[in-house]
Amino acid sequence: MQFLLEANPDAIVIIAYGQIIPAKLLPIPKHGWINSHGSLLPKYRGAAPIQWAIANGETTTGVTTMRIDAGMDTGEVLLRHEVSIGPQETTPELAQRLAEISAPLMAETLRGLRDGTIEPIPQNPAEASMAPLLKKEDGRINWSLTAGEIFNRMRGFTPWPGAFAFFRGSACQLFAAPVSNQGAEPQQVYSGKLGAVPETPGTIVAGGGEMYVACGGKTLLRVARVKLEGRKEVSAQEFVNGAHLHSGEHFD
Repeated sequence: MQFLLEANPDAIVIIAYGQIIPAKLLPIPKHGWINSHGSLLPKYRGAAPIQWAIANGETTTGVTTMRIDAGMDTGEVLLRHEVSIGPQETTPELAQRLAEISAPLMAETLRGLRDGTIEPIPQNPAEASMAPLLKKEDGRINWSLTAGEIFNRMRGFTPWPGAFAFFRGSACQLFAAPVSNQGAEPQQVYSGKLGAVPETPGTIVAGGGEMYVACGGKTLLRVARVKLEGRKEVSAQEFVNGAHLHSGEHFD
């Protein structure tokens, strides 16, 4: 604290710090502690805004510069930059784009604070949503969701915790995309050559070198690759052949 008092900074910038700044330090910089956050605040406050925005199927997000207060991402909004989320975009891809936006937006924010051209805007708590730190269990696939919803979570939870299910008692990571017209992009045509979509979510449909899983809303997920725990990643066809899998089996 003594160092900061002696330095007498105009502003202090922190990015991806991951800890709460003690309240007694907040008044030291003239223009405050300035943070760059990977969402359009007050939406997605918390540690994993990029992951949860994608997992929840958002089509837009952005970067917000804000003045830190004693709460969790609750401080005044300074500047925001909105971007679209691609229908197949994953967390690492979006994070890279937002990082490229963040630096110039922060520079613009600091110039605006210096020149007095920025009018800080209080956040509206009624519009707030949270993006909590991810847990391993967040990656477990809930087959009652639609294929599009599951695909969004796969994109959002890349690379960790991923999307996993249990097959014959063993955990396996799945890489897939929806095929139903009710799912998210990329959309593919399901020919029906493997029969009608099973009623029970989690039911596996395999044949002709392809592997599908029934999801909620009578949607289908086409599995591209599988990685059993402790094994190397293989194609869906290799998994089907190696496991001697038959249509009608289920993921737990």
